Amino acid sequence: MTSRNEWPPAGGSGEGRSSGRGTGGGRPSARATGDERPPAQGLSGKTPRAQASDNQQPQRSSAQDAPAGLRFGYGTNGLTDLRLDDALGLLADLGYDGVGLTLDHMHLDPLAPDLAARTRRLARRLDRLGLAVAVETGARYVLDPRHKHGPSLLDPDPRRRAERVRLLTRAVQVAADLGAHAVHCFSGSAPDGTPEHTAWARLADALAPVLDAAAAAAVPLAVEPEPGHLLATLAHFHHLRHLLDDPEPLGLTLDIGHCQCLEPRPPVDCVRAAAPWLRHVQIEDMRRGVHEHLPFGDGEIDFPPVLRALADSGYQGLTVVELPRHSHAGPQLAAQSLDFLRRAAALARPRAPGHRTPAPSTSAPSTAVPSASGPAASGTAHDAATPPGGTP
Repeated sequence: MTSRNEWPPAGGSGEGRSSGRGTGGGRPSARATGDERPPAQGLSGKTPRAQASDNQQPQRSSAQDAPAGLRFGYGTNGLTDLRLDDALGLLADLGYDGVGLTLDHMHLDPLAPDLAARTRRLARRLDRLGLAVAVETGARYVLDPRHKHGPSLLDPDPRRRAERVRLLTRAVQVAADLGAHAVHCFSGSAPDGTPEHTAWARLADALAPVLDAAAAAAVPLAVEPEPGHLLATLAHFHHLRHLLDDPEPLGLTLDIGHCQCLEPRPPVDCVRAAAPWLRHVQIEDMRRGVHEHLPFGDGEIDFPPVLRALADSGYQGLTVVELPRHSHAGPQLAAQSLDFLRRAAALARPRAPGHRTPAPSTSAPSTAVPSASGPAASGTAHDAATPPGGTP
């Protein structure tokens, strides 16, 4: 029997395009989540993000300076003002390793006709560009034009829940045909008045056929803890694992910003604790207690230790920038984000004794990489732009 840490099975990538790329996380033992939160990683003496002129090019560190195994992508939910083909060309030209593809009406619409043929064309495009891919399913209105992220896996109407299940199983097939390293999903928010045990039972029941499809396709299903949702924390992810008897295809999407927002541990410790289950990673800056996805340098996260922990974990999938409310500046932020991550990764790389790393230039079109720790603000997580329970 294939062990969890070897999922998906060797040689298994579903029908269609095979990525030939690893997906698994590292092997540190997971630690139980405590009630006390250690001091969070933060910033001290942070400089504002430098603004570049239109013709200024980002200054990038050499890829050889990054810890082995780190591969960066950018989410198409932050490029919704671009055609998908244009967005992919942009990311390839900038030097990204891959893309987090959110299935939405403007990007590989999962409900439009000829999905299989469109997916094959996309697979050829990704191959030509040399881009890896993860399939994400967080589109706001792809199923219901009036209710954000509706219907969810927790909808009281079983027919409505089935709509979400069909979308997720379709996403699994798309991921298999693209050679994606994972399919991302989340639980959704429990409707008002729903008993907690009922909500968890609905979630487990709804995910069963999706996990069956994922097992058949050998594509991990990576569930994301999302602030305001039923499954909001790493502890909730482990609760779901136990409810489902720890099925092999079930993995974790870890959003680094969410760790800063509401987990009891700082992000670097979340990465270490989550390593055995990591199947997908999203990354952005964020502040403690506020669910708002921020460009790098606008929040409180100390990124070099986080990237070092990711590299040490053995995770080989994409680390995807998620800025879903910044499409208006998508091309500029895509360039700035990759520059920031490359410089942060260079600082995360182990250095020979006595080696002095020069300070990052603040003339690049992104802020200097944070390299110091400080206290983060405390408080209950809330979304900066939507009511409690909302999701970007």
